[in-house]
Amino acid sequence: MAIADLVFWIMAIISVISAILVIFNRNIFRSALFLLLSFFAIAVFYILLSADFLAAVQVLVYVGAIGILIIFAIMLTREVQRANLPGKLSWAALAGCLLLLVLISVSLLSMPWRVTQAPYRETTALLGEKLYSVGGFVLPFEIASVLLLAAIIGAIVLVREK
Repeated sequence: MAIADLVFWIMAIISVISAILVIFNRNIFRSALFLLLSFFAIAVFYILLSADFLAAVQVLVYVGAIGILIIFAIMLTREVQRANLPGKLSWAALAGCLLLLVLISVSLLSMPWRVTQAPYRETTALLGEKLYSVGGFVLPFEIASVLLLAAIIGAIVLVREK
């Protein structure tokens, strides 16, 4: 067994267990920490697939930004010490999730998967060429990031208490 196979199986177990703990943990803060662990395990999968840029984006965006945002939202929420109360539609949500699991499983198992031996190209260099070459996309990318930042600041200003 190669080292990559061993890392894959360890990360797969960590990812699945942490995802299950996100769902079944009664403490919402610990649940958020398990979500961060699951995001990090997915970043390791990207590294194993030689998608180095996607791994970096996974760590920066999901583990860094969204994970910290969720933790801050939990910490700033009142009455976070109370556990989540079971809702009236718990069984309906479970049935919907199981139906979705069956549909995804059937579609994945019926898909004719073709494996090709494509030559390896480094994704970061290719993305850098697309962003910074003549007529690249760096300016629209930066404009979109400034607009998203303005939207986040606007949402915070609208929601905060006086």
